[in-house]
Amino acid sequence: MLEVGRIAKSHGLAGDVIVELFTNREERLAPGTVLSAPDGPLVVRRSSPHQHRWIVAFAGVETREAADALRGTVLSAEPLEDPDALWVHDLIGAEVIDTQGDKVGVVSAVLANPAGDILQTDDGKLIPLRFVVQHGPGFVNVDPPPGLFEVND
Repeated sequence: MLEVGRIAKSHGLAGDVIVELFTNREERLAPGTVLSAPDGPLVVRRSSPHQHRWIVAFAGVETREAADALRGTVLSAEPLEDPDALWVHDLIGAEVIDTQGDKVGVVSAVLANPAGDILQTDDGKLIPLRFVVQHGPGFVNVDPPPGLFEVND
């Protein structure tokens, strides 16, 4: 399961909540979607964007008190199937190979960066995601510019 959001607070008197979405996949809050929470599943009845967050109504949450009880709840969901997407959970542990076929390392972390996410290898090399040219189960092919790994040393 992947963490996809967190309930920040209640909104209004009818049980709506404000959700901070951790993903850019807005379909996570589509009506009928089931999200996992520590106290059981929550089914989205309706959602709408609101000031960089979302107002969400969940089935069975009808009062402000019920919504207040959900404050801080982390929402999780199964990974989405998208063969063209790079998912952090798929990248961690993947072998990094350059276009010459040389092993660069193994992805140990994906670092968030305002200019673009960065792969960090087990030996500390940093590779911006824009240099990824191909990926698949357990591997990432990269085409780094000359000198990138020397800069990281």
